[in-house]
Amino acid sequence: MKQLYGRIGVLLLLLCVMHIQVLHAQPSKKKFSVLIIDGQNNHGNWPQTTQLMKGYLEETGLFTVDIATTPGEKQDMSGFTPEFKKYNAVVLNYNGDVWPPATQAAFESFVEQGGGVVSVHAADNAFPEWKAYNTMIGIGGWGNRSEKDGPYIYYDAGNKLVKDHTPGIGGSHGKFHAFQVKTRNRKHPIMKGVPEVWMHNKDELYDRLRGPAENMEVLATAYSAKEQSGTGRDEPMMMIIQYGKGRIFHTTLGHANESQQCAGFITFLQRGTEWVCSGKVTQKIPADFPSENEVSLRK
Repeated sequence: MKQLYGRIGVLLLLLCVMHIQVLHAQPSKKKFSVLIIDGQNNHGNWPQTTQLMKGYLEETGLFTVDIATTPGEKQDMSGFTPEFKKYNAVVLNYNGDVWPPATQAAFESFVEQGGGVVSVHAADNAFPEWKAYNTMIGIGGWGNRSEKDGPYIYYDAGNKLVKDHTPGIGGSHGKFHAFQVKTRNRKHPIMKGVPEVWMHNKDELYDRLRGPAENMEVLATAYSAKEQSGTGRDEPMMMIIQYGKGRIFHTTLGHANESQQCAGFITFLQRGTEWVCSGKVTQKIPADFPSENEVSLRK
């Protein structure tokens, strides 16, 4: 009997070894390479939000993530020359000094030739004088933006998309608060399976954004309530833009650490990044996605 058990044990061990060898023999799925750019921002928590986003992307198993940090404000930027072509996508967590002309040209070429871009929150405040960048993000705010930079983009009371050329500032927001986000295109891969309305954690609700809005589609909006010092309009929260062969996902969400801990923000960061890399989204909507009236946080 002991001999029988011994042989069975040896057989089971051999089977385990063979199974492990087969698993190792199978080629692993190649991950998308992503570069997060940070280093300057009018939001002082940028070191934390960069690490949050890096973790959120890596936890999917779909991405490898590097970080390129610029020199500080008013320091020599001439050495900031990321190798954009090494990556499938660039995530922008940046709002600061202009990049060197050669770096700008390399970034434009990267996107034109098919590189993906994810613009997060204050990144749409950056580079007001850089024409190509403003075309890439579709709409932006602050930095002395005005009617010279393009129309306001919003939805009116009849749910019609408006391009409003009224003179005025570009960029504002009301009180820091939680608010509902409304899906505008549930057929797009990034939005497929998402509820029509969901509750986002406390954040800055950007409004009065304006820009070229060329080759841009609004995926989601939020109502900027006048009681919260807003505009009384449905303002764009998430957009997609085509620039050359490149795809851009632009989200205005993500001001504070607690804003980025919202399961909704995390879901769209992950899905939006996959889409700009491949044009597809394979990730399912998570079980903890926010409901219409309740925030869902991951800490």
